[in-house]
Amino acid sequence: MKARLVVFPIKGKIWCFSRSIDQSASAFNSANTPSTVKELWKKISTNSKPLNANAELLVDFISNKMNNAWVGLEKAPEGSFKNKLHGFGLQLLARVKPSEVLLKSISKEVTNVRITYPPSLNSRLVRRRLRHIAMRGTVLHRKYFYGSVTLLPLTTALAVLPLPNIPFFWVLFRTYSHWRALQGSEKLLQLVSDYSRAQSFSSEMMEASKELEELLRKGYENGSVNEKAISDICIKFKLNKIDVLKWRDLV
Repeated sequence: MKARLVVFPIKGKIWCFSRSIDQSASAFNSANTPSTVKELWKKISTNSKPLNANAELLVDFISNKMNNAWVGLEKAPEGSFKNKLHGFGLQLLARVKPSEVLLKSISKEVTNVRITYPPSLNSRLVRRRLRHIAMRGTVLHRKYFYGSVTLLPLTTALAVLPLPNIPFFWVLFRTYSHWRALQGSEKLLQLVSDYSRAQSFSSEMMEASKELEELLRKGYENGSVNEKAISDICIKFKLNKIDVLKWRDLV
């Protein structure tokens, strides 16, 4: 599977790194994830793959259940407890760093990346910065993953309270999120750090886009890219605007 990464300066010396939305990949993952415990057990018990592959299947199953629960909160009536819970969840998600979102988008199915960037940027510097994000991610998300795992038993104890165990579900989500980001870091590092491969296939891996350069030129004002230009870039290159804005608002 190919992944398209779009890189461009968004505010001062801050660059945006975002993956184009791939609907087919999402559909493929959903279709291959069991929807019930019975289906999960059947698939694991008949699976001849290594233990880590079954662990991956279990993680995907839990992730699918969490996503469905989140969609249920999103559709809750205005003013209801579930609706307020969804709003609180959005505030927590807003604190997730954009680099983590990028790394989580690089799944194990990705076999190569195509990096789109404005011609004004040096291709080697673009690749170097991506490699730095991947290397830093392997260190940070491994540390945070183990930290989140140690908190799970503590938050589980809060289940005795007559309220939804929000801390447990948040720590569970962060555990999953850091694990996915760690996997993505390792995969991205593998894809962008093989110098000989990058040299041989540079024309396939790197794509200087004049159209991206023009959109940036028209929308750059007061030291950053304005929201109109960001919207146009997101539409053209199929990016998630919320994720892109996180880079611009990064402190």
